Amino acid sequence: MNAETDAFLDSVLRLGLRVAAFDCDGTLWSGDAGERFFDWELREDDVFPDSVSRGVLSRFWRGRYAAYKHGEVDETTMCGEMVTMHKGVSERKLIDAAARFFEHLFDSQIFPEMRELVLRLQENGCEVWAVSSTNEWVIRAAMKHFGVPESRVLAAKVEVEGGVCTDRLIRVPSGPGKPEALREIVDKEIDAAFGNSRWDMEMLAMAKHAFAVNPNPDLESAAWERGWRIYFPEGARPRA
Repeated sequence: MNAETDAFLDSVLRLGLRVAAFDCDGTLWSGDAGERFFDWELREDDVFPDSVSRGVLSRFWRGRYAAYKHGEVDETTMCGEMVTMHKGVSERKLIDAAARFFEHLFDSQIFPEMRELVLRLQENGCEVWAVSSTNEWVIRAAMKHFGVPESRVLAAKVEVEGGVCTDRLIRVPSGPGKPEALREIVDKEIDAAFGNSRWDMEMLAMAKHAFAVNPNPDLESAAWERGWRIYFPEGARPRA
């Protein structure tokens, strides 16, 4: 790690944080694990029940996602549907699929210094929470690489009955949904928050210390205006 990375880690650790909230996609690793898992599972033969016509299912959901990318479906709705689409699927199957997906296709995307930061914060007694609009199966699998227990994952989630997923949403932590989830579940003052996109702004604004990590242009602009710390991990290119 270079001097800039060391300085970033030291500056965060010196704060003596007690509670920290981290966005995941784009902040702890490069890329969108939720989007990648969505694409991957539509191509995997063993994720959905055999009775489901895979071709019809894939065409419908890919069409729905294309509508989202064109602005015809809002962010929170799409993130919710990417979880409720698993109605009737065994949760055990999804847990296993998510672990397989992250281990083999996404582990290499993790920003090493962000993993070190999360690990060292916890070693110092900081309570770390992962907050994401990606489905909880993927985020739970991912956070095992950071030493964060499942009980401290707040991600898109549905009710499960008899080990089978329903289409009843419990939460979709996106935008204002992130601080809402933290206030409901954590019920503690958030000392620091880390995020990379405009969907993290409300969570960053609620914290004593806000860090824009690998920020998208809109968040980077807001961070400059609000005096939030900006950091680009090694390997992440600052945008012009």
